[in-house]
Formats: sequence, C-alpha cells, structure tokens
Amino acid sequence: MNNFFKVCVLTFLFSNLLTAQNIKFGKVSKEELKQKFYEKDSTADAIVLYRKISVRFEYSQTIGFRIIKEVYERRKIYNKGGFKYGTVIESLYHGRSDDESLTALKAYTYNIVGGEIEKTKLKGSDTFTEETTKYYKKEKFTMPKLKEGSVVEFKYEITSPYFSSFNEILLQYDIPIVEQEIKVVTPEYFVYKNASQGYLPFKVNSSTKAGSLTLPKRTAGAGLGIGGRAKAEYGATKIDFINNVSVVNMNHVPALKKEVFVNSMNNYRSAIKYELQYIKYPNSPIENYTGTWEKIVKKIYEHPEFGNQLHAKRFYKDDLAQVLSSKTDEIEKVNAIFRYVQSRMNWNGLYGYYTDEGVKKAYGLKTGNVADINLLLVNMLQSSGLKANPVLVSTRSNGVPLFPTRQGFNYVVAVVEIGGKNIFMDATSKFSKLNMMPKRTLNWAGRIVKEGGGSTAVSLFPNYVSIENIMMSIDLSAEGNVKGKARRVCRDYRAYNFRSSFSGMDEETYLGKIEEKFSGVEIDEYKIKNKTKIGAPVNESFSFVSEAAADVIGDKIYVSPLFWFTKRENPFKLEERNYPVDYAFPWEDKFMVTVKIPEGYKIESIPEPVNIAMEEGVAEYKIRVASVIGGFQVLSNLKMNQAVIPPHQYEGLKEFYKALVEKQTEKVVLSKI
Repeated sequence: MNNFFKVCVLTFLFSNLLTAQNIKFGKVSKEELKQKFYEKDSTADAIVLYRKISVRFEYSQTIGFRIIKEVYERRKIYNKGGFKYGTVIESLYHGRSDDESLTALKAYTYNIVGGEIEKTKLKGSDTFTEETTKYYKKEKFTMPKLKEGSVVEFKYEITSPYFSSFNEILLQYDIPIVEQEIKVVTPEYFVYKNASQGYLPFKVNSSTKAGSLTLPKRTAGAGLGIGGRAKAEYGATKIDFINNVSVVNMNHVPALKKEVFVNSMNNYRSAIKYELQYIKYPNSPIENYTGTWEKIVKKIYEHPEFGNQLHAKRFYKDDLAQVLSSKTDEIEKVNAIFRYVQSRMNWNGLYGYYTDEGVKKAYGLKTGNVADINLLLVNMLQSSGLKANPVLVSTRSNGVPLFPTRQGFNYVVAVVEIGGKNIFMDATSKFSKLNMMPKRTLNWAGRIVKEGGGSTAVSLFPNYVSIENIMMSIDLSAEGNVKGKARRVCRDYRAYNFRSSFSGMDEETYLGKIEEKFSGVEIDEYKIKNKTKIGAPVNESFSFVSEAAADVIGDKIYVSPLFWFTKRENPFKLEERNYPVDYAFPWEDKFMVTVKIPEGYKIESIPEPVNIAMEEGVAEYKIRVASVIGGFQVLSNLKMNQAVIPPHQYEGLKEFYKALVEKQTEKVVLSKI
C-alpha cells in the first residue's frame, strides 16, 4: 500500500470517525495528529474538528440572572498558514459596574514527538488582555508549541450580566468546521427572536425543559425584580419555570471563501442571531428591549455621552469666532468648521457612537475616538446656526444590521442640510472632504439623529463618479521595447484612496511598488502635484522604459493597445454569487494612449471599436483604436455607474467583463513594409 493511498484511507476513516464518536476534552488521537489534509477541502490550512457552544442562564440571590456561555473547540493545524488559527480572541464588554469575564480557561497543544503524543498546557504568560475602547477589552491567548500537524483544543466560559450579549453566534469560519453543536437555553422570562444570516441551510430544533430557582420568601411573591436582583431573607420559596431550548447541529460546514469586491465577508457569514424582545418576570411589568429603530435611536440620544455632547458650547466660543471670521456663505462656514476640526483633532483609532473623553475634554486634548471628534463637529456646526445632526453608522466591518438593535451601529458621522441637500462629513480622516467620507463608513444606510432622539434613514453611498484619467505617449521599437511619458490624474475617491495608501510613503518605495505591479517597467523623472492638498486632484507625471512590451514574431509585432493596463482576466469566476458586488463608490477609468510605431512598419490590423453596456445603465465600456500619422491612438473608457451591484445582476456583470477582457486582449498587428 503506497503512502498516498494510506493517507487517503486514514483521511476517510478519520472524517467518518469524527461524526460517529463523542469527542471529549483531552482525548486527542494519533489519527487526528497524523491527518495530512481535509478531504472535503484539501486547500484548507486548518480545520475545526469539533466545536460546541452552550449558552445558559444562572441565577443567584445576590446578583440575579446572568448568562454563561461555554465554548469548546478542537482545531487541526495542517501547515504554517494555519498557525493564525492557534490564536483565539474574545471581545468583552466592561461597563461602569458590571464586566463580562472570561474564566475557566483550559487549553492544550498536541504534537507527535518520538512516536508518542506530547501534550503542552497553555500558560498564563500566553494570555493577554487588551483595552480596545472605554467599553470593550479583548481577551487573547496563543497556543504554545504550534507545529505543522498540531491539534489544539481549548475551553472557557464567558459570564455576562447583559442579556443581549450573545445576540449572534457564528456558524461559519474562514476554515471548515467538521462538526459543531450550538445549544441555547433561556428561561421563559427572557423572550428572544432568532433569525438566520448567510446562505448555509441549517435547522433549529426547539424544545422545552423544566427549570427552577429558589428565592427568599419575602421577595418571591413580588417577582424577581428589575435585573433579577433580590434581597437576602430567612426562608426560601422554590419557583418552577420553563426553559426554552434551541439546538443547531451541523456537519462539514464549508469555509467562507473570500470574493472580490465585497464590503465585508462578515456580512455574509452564516450565523444565528438572538434578538432579546422583552423581559417579563412574575408579577412584574414587561421590560421591552427592542422594537423600532426610533426607540433604539432615542435611547442612544438620551445617553449622556451622546445627546449631552451637543449642548456644551462655551469652551470653543473664541476659537469658532476666529474660524468663521468673514465667512457669510453657508458652504464656506461648513467647510471652515470641518477643516478646523479635521486639522485640530487626532483620531485615536477607536470606533463608537458614545464619547470616551467627552467633546470638551477631547477638544483640549486634541484627540479622541470617533464620537469625540464627530459629535464635536456637529456641536460646532449647530452653534454656527447650521442645520447639522449626527448620523449613526454601521461600518463595513461591522456588517449590515438586520433588525433594530443598539449593536447594529458602531460609528457616528456628521451631516448638514443646505438647500435641501445633505452634506456628509467625517473629521477623523485627514484626507476626506465634504461629502467624501472614509470607505469604512460607506455601508448601505445610516440614521440621522434629530434633536430629541427622532431619526430618519439615509443612504450613505456617494452618487457622484470618481475618475482616474491616464494619458500615455509611447515610442515603440522594432524589438518590442518602449519608452514614453505618462500622466495620471485621480479625482475624488480615487484621489482619497491614493492619499490614504501612499501619502506617508517615500517616493522610492512608492515607485518600487508601481514598477513591481507593472513588471519590467522602469520609471524616471517622477513628479507629483497636490499630494497632500485635500480636495484637489492628485496629478502625477513620469517617463518610463520597458523591454519586451510587445511581442515580435517574425516580421510582425503584436501590441496590446493598453499595454500594462490591459485586463487579461475576468475577476468574476463563480457560476453564481450570493453576495452583492460592492465597489463602495461609482467610478470611471479613462485612457488615452498614443503610440508611435517603428520605422519600416505599417498597421496591418486594429481591433474594431466596441461599445458594451449592461442593462439598466449599470456599467458601460467603450474602446476605439484608430490610425494616426506615424502610429495609432487608443481611447478607452470604463464606467461603473453603481456602487453596489446586487446578486441578481451578477450574471450580467460577469458577461460584461468577459466581453471587456476579450476586447482588451485583442492586438494591434504591425507588419514590415
């Protein structure tokens, strides 16, 4: 029996064994350690062999109800690419009085050493706590002695006093999950609604089971009280209740594969979401937790670290007067205040719609989180008599909220209404301008928060086209080499992306990246205008040389009309796609290329002009190659009129790009005279 056949047999037996036995913590087999790949996805760097999540409620007379979430996972690491799955991170909320906590952590790494299983325990030095915001911290641990072929397993508990803290349980990772069980047990007093996210089918098995708790006599008749708290008394009464149980069992869950032009894959990751509807203790009124977006936004507005931050104004009064000196036009005022806050304040990288420092303290420190900066911006705009309001946003990484919940938002920006039109602003970014927010905020819709807590939904996608214009003048030699000059102009989001990516990079490094991208091209005489002038187009010019930029075969030369900018491959390869194609903003690429052909050659053939368009004006492409004195000229124009292309238009987009690639890869043919 050859080695390959042995591996295949072991893999087959192992994958069937996993679903046939009850995996127990600490009982790792040699078969698991010897497995070389996962038969259902041989490209996986790692897999989850087994995963179990259990959520239950516990009650104590001094604390009341709290949620216990038990986590157990066993993972197989195939190669170095899978080492990152040996690190586990949990984000925990810490409030003014009650914190979520991670306890009962046990974790081991298993390797085969000398033919025997070596078991290495996680040490305290391998665990870390990182404060990420005023309200959140990360508990993180990295498994010891990771090797190719290691198996790791860990279990821990997360305790939370917040009844909506487990509102989402992921069912899909970036690596396959061989087997998993999710179990949620909630007392009848806590009414949840569950909803599914993603495209993997799964079944929720629902049932009930009996539960009970013991309360002091005096408080038992009065119910559990708000938050479930009860005063200790002599004597006790037993209360029986019903637990609602939901269970999800899944086998061979495929990895969530990344696709091009997706705002965040987390938006499409399969998960089950538990939305807390209300709490109803015995003999107590209903306490509602969700309902409408209007109710959610009103609660956010009434929080002292949101609504109150729009009222204090004296601390910047003199500075604002100077900023607005001689400004009478509303747009001038808006731009002056925005530029002032943008230049004065420095973002600390933390998200949130509640302030960490408060706008007054942050103003003095000249730094703060998103809310510190953008609520300050709204405050100053309102103080100037402008119709300005905060806008609650869910960033692209946070996903699109499927139902009304305070966890649906994690960011806040500013909007001002002038002449019936909204102008959006985010002063955390040093490269943005009016109506140009950072890409992280361009995520479907936000909610404008009005005075008193009223709100309205508003689209966040820009409705203007951002243009990149490239002009090249090229001399082509009989050997297929080229030299020439180029000019590139980037406007709006194209300029914003350039500044965000390259503003802090030295010229040599930047040009090295460009030369690497267009292999074989050497750049010289580089000049740039408006590199840091926010709002102005970025203007680059340079000369270049490149060998073998055209194919010379016999007495003919074959030239790609757009040279290095030719799209040679369709980025959309899936037969069908469940996710929208998300470009973040409408865009247009324009090319004008003039080519001087070598002496002794003539144009034998050129591609026919073409005009390709998608239905409903989603996208359009035009290219025209024409003979001119001494050579030929190319005009190419690709325009995407929509920021987001929904899945039902995916087939049309794929066919559009197929036709585009076919046209761009056609050659201009030159022959000797």
